Amino acid sequence: MTTRPAGRADATATETDEEWRSRLVSAGTAAAAVPAGSTVYVGSACATPRTVVRALEDQPYAHLGLRLVHHLTDGVRALNSGTNFDHRTIFVGAELADLVREVKPLGAAVDYVPMSLTDLPADLRTGRQRLDVAVVQVTPPRCGRVSLGVSVDAAPAAIESAGLVIAEINPAMPWTEGASTVPVDRIDYFVDVPGPVITYSHPGVGDVGERIAGYVARVIADGATLQVGLGRIPAAVLAHLQQRHDLGIHSDVITDAVLDLVEAGIVTGRAKTVDVGVVVTSAAMGSQRLYDAIDGNPHFQFRPIDDVQAGLAAQYRLVSVTQALRVDLTGQVCVDALGDEIYGGLGAQADFHRAAAVSPGGKAIVALASRQPDGSPSFVARLGPKEAVAIPRHELRWIATEFGIAYLHGRSLRERAVALIELAHPDDRDALLDAAASCGLVPPGQQLRSRLPYPVAEERTVTLKNGIAVLVRPTRTGDAALLQELFFRMRPEDVKTRFFRNLSSLTRNAAEHLTSVGYESEMAFVAVTGGRENEQVVASAQYYVDADTGSADVAYMVDSAWHGLGLGHALHRIMSDYAARHGVLAFTADVLAGNGAMLHVLMAAGDAEVHTADGVHEVRIPTRTAGGESPWRAS
Repeated sequence: MTTRPAGRADATATETDEEWRSRLVSAGTAAAAVPAGSTVYVGSACATPRTVVRALEDQPYAHLGLRLVHHLTDGVRALNSGTNFDHRTIFVGAELADLVREVKPLGAAVDYVPMSLTDLPADLRTGRQRLDVAVVQVTPPRCGRVSLGVSVDAAPAAIESAGLVIAEINPAMPWTEGASTVPVDRIDYFVDVPGPVITYSHPGVGDVGERIAGYVARVIADGATLQVGLGRIPAAVLAHLQQRHDLGIHSDVITDAVLDLVEAGIVTGRAKTVDVGVVVTSAAMGSQRLYDAIDGNPHFQFRPIDDVQAGLAAQYRLVSVTQALRVDLTGQVCVDALGDEIYGGLGAQADFHRAAAVSPGGKAIVALASRQPDGSPSFVARLGPKEAVAIPRHELRWIATEFGIAYLHGRSLRERAVALIELAHPDDRDALLDAAASCGLVPPGQQLRSRLPYPVAEERTVTLKNGIAVLVRPTRTGDAALLQELFFRMRPEDVKTRFFRNLSSLTRNAAEHLTSVGYESEMAFVAVTGGRENEQVVASAQYYVDADTGSADVAYMVDSAWHGLGLGHALHRIMSDYAARHGVLAFTADVLAGNGAMLHVLMAAGDAEVHTADGVHEVRIPTRTAGGESPWRAS
């Protein structure tokens, strides 16, 4: 371990301005004080101490023995240059990705360490991760202390554990409130550096990301406490929450997207179970506008990352959004590699995901595009050798792509594979279906007819005559099991009027025929009660278009216990509206003469043509859009 300068280790009194200024040195002098062979912690993200790191690179040959330990950094190497040091990083960003791919038998190397950021402080304090020197960036001192500003995360543990501490003083660094300050007598050398603080902006998310964000936002309720890490998709999710109320933030990092919600009065923290009324975070990455907002603001509490993580257990309605890179067909999630290339890192995502999964009313969500930027599928039958599992399949709850969102917890391997393939890019689905059959995940002949995004805009909340609200939504193939449950709750006479014969069971294949639709020439809706994680289907409707006539055959099935509440009428209006907007001219239906209730539903639409023969009413009803007279509201 590096030895601290004499008389410094036990300093406790508040130092005068003159005392700490006596340790104000040039970057070169501070770098020269770092002994060869030292292990050096480097501060992170927008507080990366670039000046001292570059001074270390400029030191004589003896400094080749240095090892830098860090996670997400910005400027830990000069642009388009190599490095004289070994790097042990738990996050591979763009500036190190090419060096990680280089395998060098001799000389400097960059090694990726698959570790949760929340575990790093304990490893530093206990010596499991050896540390000699810490280099960080701080504010100018006030009253004998400095603030770690925009990047607290693991820095307190590094400062506590290191024998030698070097701090860049950035006059533009915001003073953040919370557990973010360090006594100046804990710092051995100060180096003045010019502002501004490093800024960060997300690249444009694009249409695909916007669709994903829209699906994710729909399952986030008022009063939720959010953890939304870095990534274009998580940032876009926040932009879709402008109609929510009383959200809270308890996150490893915040960006300008969080500030937008704070300024709009949407993030109040009033519904949080702990830390009421404040935003809790460990780091900030954004614009000068964000830094100005957090400067001296007690509503933003900055804490070490392990403290932030420790506070998760008490949070109610915790929502975590994790951006993934690849997922296999059983639901195993990789976040730090694509094929043979390491990129990104675990961060704190697995810990937040797990906490959200067990939080009362929480949502643990994984989001990704169906294809990667290079065009490769994001869904595969099996993850590659370097694509390690960050979130195991038994912990995967919600997953979203631009083609929809699905809840997978408690689902079988077959049900998972079917749901995930429906979230994949349409051009990849046939190959994935074949691969799933080859792996034994789905039976031979499994059909998936959808090739379009799940039409989330067609979801409606309908209030019935008894005041109960039900959600009417388009079906997915995975709704087959719910439809089978509906079938077995129906009275035998109701089964006969729906299927024109006495059926004792509804096979999975038959049920999937009623739920797996293409959303164009065939469409199906279900009416459900309960939350999105424990839905019960109480009614269903399907139509199938005859290409020769432009009409569609339609059928309805309503839970016997839900008759007489207006559910059939509501389903018919929603189906007719959708069909008319998709070019269907009319519905046709065969209704048994004894099924007066269904005949009334169809006749109530008006302009119906009825022909009766052999105890069956043959009905033809023109479709029509709802226009401005819709009796339901969007959910």
